[in-house]
Amino acid sequence: MTLPTGNSRNKESHCGRAFTLIELMLVMTMLVAVIAVTMPSLSNFFRGRSLDSEARRFLSLTRYGQERAVSEGVPMTLWIDTANGTYGLQEEPGYNENDPKAVSFGLGKDLQIAVVNSARAQQTGRSLTAIRFLPDGSVSETSPLSVQIRQSENDSAWIGKSRNGLSYEIQNQNTALQNARR
Repeated sequence: MTLPTGNSRNKESHCGRAFTLIELMLVMTMLVAVIAVTMPSLSNFFRGRSLDSEARRFLSLTRYGQERAVSEGVPMTLWIDTANGTYGLQEEPGYNENDPKAVSFGLGKDLQIAVVNSARAQQTGRSLTAIRFLPDGSVSETSPLSVQIRQSENDSAWIGKSRNGLSYEIQNQNTALQNARR
């Protein structure tokens, strides 16, 4: 006497369960069509993410510069080189020959940086615009009012002084331009 093993269902019920080659090809064709339609909007999404990431990195560097100025008791300079698309943070020259904690960043691909200065904006010795953080945690009055990171004519992020002038924040274009007129 032998006992049946496995599923005791009728073997004929298994015939309709597999996908045919034609069904698989139809599904693959539909996937390719959907990807082809959504690819342009996905590329715009990722392009916008790089602009947003760069603006947040710049803003983080302003906060780090302020914190470092307070904790070390030394003025910090966040320099901006618009010609080369770079920016960085270092101790103000004259306090240390070489700042071991100095950092510099290059802008991402297809990004540009511009500084909206007031008439009193400070230029460093290398003819770069600078944001100066003082040891008491404030931002120097000679620092620029706004920085614009631009990807195209219509796509940009603005980092400007807050209303109280004690820090920087990401702003919309209208707010940044109003601050620049003050």
